[in-house]
Amino acid sequence: MKDSQYFSSPYKLHEIEHKYGSHVHILNEPYLSRILATFCEASTKQPLVSNLVKILYSHLLLFLIGMEFPQKKTSIKTRMSPTHKEAEFEAHLIDNDVPVVTCAIARAGILPSQVCFETLNSFFNAEKIRQDYVYLARSVNDKQEVIGTNTSGHKIGGSIQDAYILIPDPMGATGGTAAKAINLYKNEAQGTPAKIILVHLIITPEYLKHVTRHFPHVSIYALRLDRGLSSQRALQSHPGEYWEEEKGLNAQDYIVPGAGGIGEVLNNSYV
Repeated sequence: MKDSQYFSSPYKLHEIEHKYGSHVHILNEPYLSRILATFCEASTKQPLVSNLVKILYSHLLLFLIGMEFPQKKTSIKTRMSPTHKEAEFEAHLIDNDVPVVTCAIARAGILPSQVCFETLNSFFNAEKIRQDYVYLARSVNDKQEVIGTNTSGHKIGGSIQDAYILIPDPMGATGGTAAKAINLYKNEAQGTPAKIILVHLIITPEYLKHVTRHFPHVSIYALRLDRGLSSQRALQSHPGEYWEEEKGLNAQDYIVPGAGGIGEVLNNSYV
């Protein structure tokens, strides 16, 4: 007889309530929130900042796999099977044979993508795990205001047919980088992916408005929503309830409270 608990318990996230849509997941995890707070502190630099990114993204990856990746009925005989015919590990388990592509976006997204790539290789079919590279940068005017996103190059290593595409980028600010990366796969890669999943540490209402409007079926995961420049009414309400009054970006399109320029901090390159 199969134990029903392993076949009838859907995976659930601990996440905040919001009005942004069912494809948006903003986690509410005390342990990760404590680590993220340290990550955002001005005094946190190398090597600690990279170590924190590894912890945060390894956990984020596990959460999204539980929610987004397919499962299949699995039966495995345990070491007790020679003496007990009932000794079978039976459950719905993650299908670890699906193709996955993780996209490393220079600069801030390279380490998060590498964390995802190495973690996936440890328990998925490594022959179906791939890491691509995309070189994107903010385009600013003389007032340091963001006016767009420039693509200087990319390396897409093959087909994306039926693949789960992960785009891990720590800061989801304006949505411009995410849009460029998604469109790059849609226009340059061969095949149709099973899913596209954006993975962030911090996002803003402006980011969500841009991405959900243009890519309504893309899944978004984040540890925190920052909307520190919003109206009092918005701040006292569920996120998304007064979306037009929510604001998380300053005049230079940096997130408030945010964490500053993560590409600079991660690479010790302040340009």
